[in-house]
Amino acid sequence: MTQGHGLSRIRIGSAPDSWGVWFPDDPRQVPWRRFLDEVSDAGYEWIELGPYGYLPTDPEVLRAETGRRGLKVSAGTVFTGLHHGPSVWDATWEQVSRVAALARSQGAGHLVVIPSFWRDDKTGAVLEDRELTAAQWRELAHGYERLAREVRETYGLRIVVHPHADTHIDTEENVTRFLDATDAGLVSLCLDTGHYAYCGGDNVKLIETYGSRIGYLHLKQVDPDVLAAVRTEDLPFGPAVARGVMCEPPTGVPALHPVLTAAQTLGIELFAIVEQDMYPCEPDRPLPIARRTRAHLRSCGA
Repeated sequence: MTQGHGLSRIRIGSAPDSWGVWFPDDPRQVPWRRFLDEVSDAGYEWIELGPYGYLPTDPEVLRAETGRRGLKVSAGTVFTGLHHGPSVWDATWEQVSRVAALARSQGAGHLVVIPSFWRDDKTGAVLEDRELTAAQWRELAHGYERLAREVRETYGLRIVVHPHADTHIDTEENVTRFLDATDAGLVSLCLDTGHYAYCGGDNVKLIETYGSRIGYLHLKQVDPDVLAAVRTEDLPFGPAVARGVMCEPPTGVPALHPVLTAAQTLGIELFAIVEQDMYPCEPDRPLPIARRTRAHLRSCGA
């Protein structure tokens, strides 16, 4: 893959999410071989693992399947509820260990960590209060610092925490509170441009203000009209996605060129992984979108 001269530090990739994959096994999702074929065909070199168990979990099988398509793995992903404190640590580490071991076996350097949802993303059922107490914020910060240390020491990976709609790390206020509460030497962000815009944040401002804390990017856009309705109706994230709140670039916000330009100025090698939430979607829909999105990013210099 040839990178544009203007954004030479940005490594573009995609993920199963851009093919409508949210679960390890679901009849409405494309088979994993088709995903690998199509993500390569669309012009991407880097991928994420997606939900654990969707791609092969045997390291040798996965390495062979990605290698023959010219693909490399940038990261794995886990969900955590660390604001609950030590009682959830063992279950968290069991999940993290599986994903981190597979990611490391493929040469990845990152583990994307997403906070747990405060309401069910399918049914909208409220699982817990949408605001954390001061004590829960302390547990959250301590938990992520511990996770960062142990993942680094055990697997040699760097965790990047993903602000996400319908979680406790979502808005500008909560993201900055989280950053201010955690050790900059341990905890970095996976800035998802779509989720941060969905929650009212300014992506470029965050990069300019907390640039040293940006360790990874997810690229997506939000349809402002759909988002306005989502906010009015207070829709959960799952139904919002089904309504098309995350849209194909460059039709939504934020504009990706200014985000990538701001990221380039950080002076570090940075993954920028396309993730257009589309669950569920027709199986023939993702590939043309992926091709057009890759072309758009090339036009931005990436």
